[in-house]
Amino acid sequence: MVAKINADTSGGLKITSDTSGTLEIQSAGTTKFTVNSAGVDIPAIGTIDGLTSINGGQVGGRRNLVINGEMQVSQRVGTTATATANGSYLIDRFSTYVNGGGAYTVQQVTDTPAGFKNAAKVTITTADSSIAAGDYYVMQYRMEGTDIGHLNCGTSDAETVTLSFWVKSSLTGNFGGAMRNSAADRNYPYLYNIAQANTWEKKSITLTLDTTGTWLTTTGQGLVFMWDFGSGTDFQGTADQWQAGSFHSAGSQVKLIATNSATWYVTGVQLEIGSTATDFEHKSFGEELTLCQRYYTTSYSYGTAAGTATYDGSVKGESYRADRIDICPQFKVAMRAVPTVTIYSPTSGSAGNVYFDHSVNADRTAVGSQIGMTGFGSCYRSAGDLAHNGDQHATCQYTAAAEL
Repeated sequence: MVAKINADTSGGLKITSDTSGTLEIQSAGTTKFTVNSAGVDIPAIGTIDGLTSINGGQVGGRRNLVINGEMQVSQRVGTTATATANGSYLIDRFSTYVNGGGAYTVQQVTDTPAGFKNAAKVTITTADSSIAAGDYYVMQYRMEGTDIGHLNCGTSDAETVTLSFWVKSSLTGNFGGAMRNSAADRNYPYLYNIAQANTWEKKSITLTLDTTGTWLTTTGQGLVFMWDFGSGTDFQGTADQWQAGSFHSAGSQVKLIATNSATWYVTGVQLEIGSTATDFEHKSFGEELTLCQRYYTTSYSYGTAAGTATYDGSVKGESYRADRIDICPQFKVAMRAVPTVTIYSPTSGSAGNVYFDHSVNADRTAVGSQIGMTGFGSCYRSAGDLAHNGDQHATCQYTAAAEL
């Protein structure tokens, strides 16, 4: 016998007791909850005492492996970024990947599904209705290898993961994308369907990660996923399977780039272990900003575009030699790798310049030097650029980029 509490639809609440040490809570004779010396068991979930996963993913901690998935952080700012070449950023961690005669813009907008503040909006500004075999128009997210080691890519223990996101477009039909390794020689193309124009819809793609191929787990590029707006036949693979090659999508899909002024929005991007697309895991703006600064940081105040003429946030130093200015800023967080530093004048906003006051009162050319992952030690300029080699105060702004 087992002690039972049964909510019966005809007889009401029934209690059966015994001394077995097990208690069941039932509804209409079906066990919903069991308590005994082994722990608590909920049949729909599992034994809590021995619970090893939730929805096939981890029990606690962060589920979402994507940084800035709800498009909150835009350090480079400016209202719009035009995607006519590879590697353009507007929203942190999401970049353009383009080769062809067409063009699109990316904007950070507040048109979102319920529960989100920001989204990325793509607008086709120059249509390409005759996409050549080697052309492509993509937005992508690159994951650092150190963030995917526990996914066991390239091994027989490769995890099952789910990529989910909210999306809407002015066009309907099957859209495409892909997931790949850093070498772009192992690829998983996928399709998702947008059923109704200009309406937010949640989409998810579940797959078991690749059991072969080379997958970096260092500070280099580990895993890439992307959304395709139109790629030529050279970059079209077979949907829903891992395969050798570099593909951006499956072949039969809507080509957004072919329609001028067509729009596409995305937010709530989440990649998690397991076969269930759980609710989006929100992070605070401050946490997302700190995570983004591993890849890009700046001396400018947040919301101020690089190249703006302003002293707010600027760094200062002095010149004691004809060829060096001792400016020693520390980055806000340790960066992924030694970054590319660009110097800006705070008075003119001109790149590659510092501003000297006192007797000079003018911009002078300079580049960052002694650059490390946590800061840089000085700025160098051409010898003899100043007539005086000491007692000159110099001020600059900077950006530091260590993107994948």
